[in-house]
Amino acid sequence: MAARAYWQGQIRLALVSIPVEIYSATKSGAQIAFHQIHEPSGERIKYEKVAPGIGPVDADEIIKGFEVEKGEYVLLEQDEIDAVKLESKKTLELTQFVDQSEIDVLYYEKPYFVVPADDLAEEAFIVLREALRRTKKVGLGQLAMRGREYIVSLKPCGRGLILETLRYADEVNKAQGYFREIADTKPDPELLDLAEALIDRKTAAFDPQEFHNRYVDALKELIERKRKAKGKTKIIEDKDEGGRSASNVVDLMAALKKSMEGKSGGEPVKKAPAKPAAKKPAAKKPAAKKPAPAKKRA
Repeated sequence: MAARAYWQGQIRLALVSIPVEIYSATKSGAQIAFHQIHEPSGERIKYEKVAPGIGPVDADEIIKGFEVEKGEYVLLEQDEIDAVKLESKKTLELTQFVDQSEIDVLYYEKPYFVVPADDLAEEAFIVLREALRRTKKVGLGQLAMRGREYIVSLKPCGRGLILETLRYADEVNKAQGYFREIADTKPDPELLDLAEALIDRKTAAFDPQEFHNRYVDALKELIERKRKAKGKTKIIEDKDEGGRSASNVVDLMAALKKSMEGKSGGEPVKKAPAKPAAKKPAAKKPAAKKPAPAKKRA
C-alpha cells in the first residue's frame, strides 16, 4: 500500500486484540489558490510579523499566549504545551455498541480506512467486521492521535472497516435554537403528493462522478482566457441568477404542477391518477302535482 498509515495500533474487544493500520479516507479536492499582488510592480505581497511600537520580530522571539483578560496573557513555552498532550495510545478499546441511526449526522467529522496490520490479524479482523455487519451495530471508543483524543465509531465497509472521528457534545450547536420559529403545521395533502411525485421522478442511484466543482472549473477557464489575453482584457460575464428575487414567491401548487409537466426542464411525466370524487346521492325527482279539481258550474 503506497499511502503511509495515519495511525498504527490495535483494536481491543474484551480480551481480543487486533493489530490494525488506519489510513485517511479523504483528500483535498481541486482548489484555486490566489496570491495578493502589488499591481503597479507585479510583485507578490508578503507579510511580516510585527509587534506594536517595536516593528518586525524574529520567529524565535514569538511565544504562545492565552488571553485571560483584555490585554492580559498567560505565556506558555512550547515544551510546556507538549508535556500535557496525550501520549498516542496504541489501543482503541471498543467500549459500547449502538445502532448507527442513533448517532446524529452532525457528530460525524472525518472518515478513515481500517485494515488488518498483517496476515495473522486478518481472521480476527474479519470476525469483528462480520459481527458488526450482522448485528447492524456501530462500535464506539476513544482514541488518541497526534496529541488529541477523539471519540470514534467503527463500522463495516466492503472488505474493511471505516473509523470515523466524532465531535464532542460541546462542539455541536443545538438545532432547536435555529428551527424554533418554523411553524409546526401539516402540509396540504395535494401539495405533498405533488412534491413526493417530483422526488420519485428525480430519484436515481448516487454516483459522485456525476458531480463536479463548477466554481473551480469556471475559475480555471477564466484564468486560461486571461492568460491568452495576456491580462489586457477584463472578462466579466453576466450572471443568470435564475430569476431569483423577492418577486419570485409564486403559487406553490402552480410551480409544482409546472415541474411535473416538464416546464422546468426534462420530460413530462404522467400525473398520478386523481382520487375519484365521492358520488353525490341522486337528487329525488319532484313528486307529480295532482291536477287541480274542475270548478263547478254555477
